[in-house]
Amino acid sequence: MEKKEYTAEYKARIVMEILEGVDTIAEIATREGVSSRTLSYWQQEFRENAARAFSMSKDEREARKAQQEAEGREKRLAEKVGQLTVENDWLKKKYTEIGLKREKKNDRR
Repeated sequence: MEKKEYTAEYKARIVMEILEGVDTIAEIATREGVSSRTLSYWQQEFRENAARAFSMSKDEREARKAQQEAEGREKRLAEKVGQLTVENDWLKKKYTEIGLKREKKNDRR
């Protein structure tokens, strides 16, 4: 049997649900297909490390913000490359459809 891997976001969501107390750990475990023991371990780990959420230094916050900005910039650039690729392909198709031949550039040596 393979060991399942869970994302940090998934674990946090489940632990927050446990802490809300609407459902018991056993009910959540059954619904999610995760053992009660695993959920209890996640809850314990969450409580032991909760202070870390507020202990991030100014440098760490700035680094995280810079990383998020870089990721956003990268996403916008990737979208632009995609748009330009589509436009270029369309122009090549139209160029061929109207029967123009491409002129080769002279080799300047």
